[in-house]
Amino acid sequence: MNRRTAIFSSVIWGLFLTAHARAGTEVPVTPEVSPPGDIPDSQVFITYKSLAGFSFKVPEGWARKDADVTTSFQGKYDVVAATVAQIAQPLDINYAKQTLVADIQKGRAVTLGKISLEKLPGGEAVKIAYSENSEPNAVTNKQIRMESERFYFAKNGKLVSLYLSAPFGSDNVDQWNLMSASFRWN
Repeated sequence: MNRRTAIFSSVIWGLFLTAHARAGTEVPVTPEVSPPGDIPDSQVFITYKSLAGFSFKVPEGWARKDADVTTSFQGKYDVVAATVAQIAQPLDINYAKQTLVADIQKGRAVTLGKISLEKLPGGEAVKIAYSENSEPNAVTNKQIRMESERFYFAKNGKLVSLYLSAPFGSDNVDQWNLMSASFRWN
């Protein structure tokens, strides 16, 4: 086969494959599968600035809900929320164990995990990790098991709880680290 015939055959074969694919015989590509609640690595984050004097990054496009002292962001099963309260004593591990844990344990089937002191760019924070059941679905009444973390930041008598929650087994470590490390007092 000479060079001209080889080029011609290559062009014809390419046209055949293209026409064949358009004719509906192309095999569907398998969709990517990730556990419900995984925040994609490609997720864009924007800065939320609270009127209460702090800011942190949240996933762009998530539904925002403002309540009395809590602002939450939700994307399918994932929840990120910031709650503002007053604190009259220093924020430390003892305060967390005596006061903050009791509030968390009012949730649904809570299993407490590690309580630690974290040094973050926005200041020192108490981190409490735990798992809990979700609220029942309004239609199906179904619940799922959730992994949750709360980061507590305190300054000048103000306490901010940064709540991060996703279905158990979701791979959101990097995204949660990004959000907690982005917390700043204004």
